[in-house]
Amino acid sequence: ALLLLAGCARMGNPPGGPPDFRAPILLATFPESTVVLPGFAGWVEFKFDETVSEGTQPNFGLGTGDLERLVLLSPSKSGEVPRVEWHRSRISVRPRHGWRPNTVYRIELTPGLRDLSDGGRNEVKLSHVITFATGGSVPTRSIEGRAVDWVSRRFIPSALVEAMLLPDSLVYRSLADSNGRFRIGPLPAGEFLVTVTTDQNRNAVRDPKEAWDSVRLAATSSRVGEVWAFSRDTLPPKLTDAARTDSVNITLTFSMPIDPLLVVPEDSIRVLLLPDSTNTTADSSSIGPMSALPKAAHDFAYRARDEAARNAATAAAAAAKRDTAKTDTTARPKPRPTEPLLARAKEVADTLPKDEPLEQRLPLGSQLVIRTRGRTELGRSYWIELRGVRTAGGSTGSVTRKLVLPKPPPPPKAAADSLKPKSDTLRPKSDSLSAKPAPRP
Repeated sequence: ALLLLAGCARMGNPPGGPPDFRAPILLATFPESTVVLPGFAGWVEFKFDETVSEGTQPNFGLGTGDLERLVLLSPSKSGEVPRVEWHRSRISVRPRHGWRPNTVYRIELTPGLRDLSDGGRNEVKLSHVITFATGGSVPTRSIEGRAVDWVSRRFIPSALVEAMLLPDSLVYRSLADSNGRFRIGPLPAGEFLVTVTTDQNRNAVRDPKEAWDSVRLAATSSRVGEVWAFSRDTLPPKLTDAARTDSVNITLTFSMPIDPLLVVPEDSIRVLLLPDSTNTTADSSSIGPMSALPKAAHDFAYRARDEAARNAATAAAAAAKRDTAKTDTTARPKPRPTEPLLARAKEVADTLPKDEPLEQRLPLGSQLVIRTRGRTELGRSYWIELRGVRTAGGSTGSVTRKLVLPKPPPPPKAAADSLKPKSDTLRPKSDSLSAKPAPRP
């Protein structure tokens, strides 16, 4: 009997019917969008053509309920959770402290609502928005843009978008689509501060470790453009690793992104050669730092010079080889000049993101490269000091690090001559033909 009652109390489609492969369809909303309702005090409702799932997490006003996580009610304070109720095929929403007069409201039901099919496999993929005013005129303004992650240089899917009306501090929220694009409207006229957040845990709140950025939008503009989000930290920069890139470059890796426009002056850099058993001087000696730049800026500044030096060395080695080698009279086809250029262009195109942002910006990374006048040597130890290191979030600090370089590998042993006997044991000890006979007794 208990099993029978449990089976009757379960909410779901009746057995024996055809399988359902269609997501719930929105039939109507109350009130209709873009209307003015002075003194409105009821519930906003989304009505679907079938019973929708309430989810497994209840809606207690904490923001952890399955339906609460799908509703964005604006304007509201950060972290404020609206009242959300489930009525089989209807979802009802209202502010926890009631509707304010003469205010433009925007209620968005984000994608993720499911039906009662097996496992809730049918999911609503589109957002549904209701916009109305409790007084004044119908709003007509919209704001659109695109969210970009600065570190990966990729668009942020489902990014949290917050548009704060200035100076009233009314915040309107929405989510970007799968390609990082967003459009919020209709909104009241005025100046806005638009903030984009990655919102990794999907709680509609900007957490301390999440990447974000904001753009101020004038009252006469509607296009934000690309908003480049990155993580910030109020702590000073922390050095996590130091490595020798080559004889004149030392790469420092930090725990947070570095300001891409940072230029550390020469008097704020020290790279000292520490004394050891081979260097018995009492004080450490400097090897002459030249600059300290973010990796992208360093590569841009020194790439042409380094490539020119390598090309000159390669050309000199090739010329010396031609002088010593025998002349080869065999005719060889010369490669077409465009072939290596096309191959290089294809190689570069394959490494670029397929959906590159439209705006050109310096890459944001966590590495800083020190270039020295003197050369670092393997098997030696160095002391590194930097002052005025600035992160992308604006915090500054000084860092120190001891860099111990490994010893160079031993030279390879010369190959033994196979024609030369390895030892005297291979030689005959005596000649049997020239040996004297033993005396007879």
